[in-house]
Amino acid sequence: MSLLLLAPMEGLLDHPLRETLTRVGGIDRCVSEFIRVTGTLLPERAFTRVVPELLQGGRTRAGTPVRAQLLGSDEVCLAENAARLASLGPAGIDLNFGCPAKVVNRHGGGAMLLQEPESVFRIVSAVRRAVPAGMPVSAKMRLGFNDDRLAEDCARAIEAAGADELVVHARTKVHGYKPPAYWERVADLRAAVRLPMVANGEIWTVEDARRCRQASGCESLMLGRGMVSDPGLALAIRGGAGIAWSALLPLMLDFWLHVSRRVEPRHRAGRLKQWLNYLRRTYPEAQSTYDVVRTLNDPRAVAAAVFGEEAARLDLPKPARRAWAQALQPSDEVPA
Repeated sequence: MSLLLLAPMEGLLDHPLRETLTRVGGIDRCVSEFIRVTGTLLPERAFTRVVPELLQGGRTRAGTPVRAQLLGSDEVCLAENAARLASLGPAGIDLNFGCPAKVVNRHGGGAMLLQEPESVFRIVSAVRRAVPAGMPVSAKMRLGFNDDRLAEDCARAIEAAGADELVVHARTKVHGYKPPAYWERVADLRAAVRLPMVANGEIWTVEDARRCRQASGCESLMLGRGMVSDPGLALAIRGGAGIAWSALLPLMLDFWLHVSRRVEPRHRAGRLKQWLNYLRRTYPEAQSTYDVVRTLNDPRAVAAAVFGEEAARLDLPKPARRAWAQALQPSDEVPA
């Protein structure tokens, strides 16, 4: 089966952007940014804060399933939290063995665990036992920490522990996000296990997707920064026409509405500028818009510059914002 998944990206690809990008179309499933588990059983609100889709059947408004991702190093605590998370109805539970952040690795989580395949096995086994048999448990890993010598061992550990799927970001922790991605090493892992596998890393264009599939042997792909830069990428990979700037703008306004509800005012402008910065790779209009707002920090000024004066009304009270949101239902020109 050929699937296109939307990647988890801490500080970038969170709930507001998942909601917006899945409305464009072409994505089969999302994975949330990680929920960090550090020695305590988290309350339900800790899960729903990161994955609000749990409050709407584990799906985005477009109907795209969302798997919730856990990160940690204590298998007992992870299992307890996975059981609680499973009771909230996600589309599955994903385990993070790829985060390169220093603060995470310093505490033994994320990519650091790839130095210990036996720890990877214990974590996946414990989580698999803790959640209902019918709930998928998947994992995402990099090729390794300092190097990729243990990549096959980690993939075998994940398979032996009972995972249902493995996503491989085709770089080590040391590689970070620098090109290239070593897609051919994903093919090596596919030869080592029978586990369904998804390739991830440096897929910015349709041609990148074609080359990744050829080099990795994976038909299923996970899209991250490429999808943020080109929201029509998944549609284009499927043979569609992508999405024009004129059709993207109403969806960007919908994104701004989500940000305005969830993010403190002092951080709102940064979120929109962050996305525009990525969109510059694909849309000339994004470049000219970014040039206008780059030095602006007031959210009203940014909203007015990008969407027009009317959008600055988003600081109205909640009932008025709800009415404004209802008026922004997508037109026929916007892909469902």
